[in-house]
Amino acid sequence: MARGRVQLKRIENPVHRQVTFCKRRAGLLKKAKELSVLCDAEIGVLIFSAHGKLYELATKGTMQGLVERYVNSTVETHQAAADHVAKEKQVLESKEEVNNMKHEIEFLQKGLSYMYGGGIGTMALDELHMLEKHLEIWIYHIRSAKMDIMYQEIQLLKNKEGLLKAANNYLQEKIEEHCGITNFAPVISTNPQPLTIYDEIYQF
Repeated sequence: MARGRVQLKRIENPVHRQVTFCKRRAGLLKKAKELSVLCDAEIGVLIFSAHGKLYELATKGTMQGLVERYVNSTVETHQAAADHVAKEKQVLESKEEVNNMKHEIEFLQKGLSYMYGGGIGTMALDELHMLEKHLEIWIYHIRSAKMDIMYQEIQLLKNKEGLLKAANNYLQEKIEEHCGITNFAPVISTNPQPLTIYDEIYQF
């Protein structure tokens, strides 16, 4: 008489359940050992009974070594998958950016053609609004660049002014040290006669 298939459901009788657990556990561990020997595979089996008792089998090495190897392999697999996803995302973003740049270039070329009179009547109202916004942005950037350049030039002039003042103060201190002059007031003559300068002084 053929043996009927065992119905896969929880065994209600605790005695029968324990007997089945022991038999199946032993058979599972036996099959794991056979597979390891036949195929030179490294196998680890962990079993917790209904009462929380641990049964384990490590065909090569220790269970701790197998667990560490599994964790490292899982991390590497997840990392490789994450890198692959990130690379695909980067490729898609690059393609999207290239397409956006192409559309932008086409739009700007169309706008330039329109502004120079080569495409009058070829731009829709929405395109004209967009072109107007682009022009406003360009003007803003141009003005910002001009302000930056002017600010830098003003700073350079201020620096030069400071250097000239420092040089002037230095020269004035040197003159005071050598000549003992502390006041450079203009000389006023009380002589009513005009000042005569002989021409031969300037003859060479």
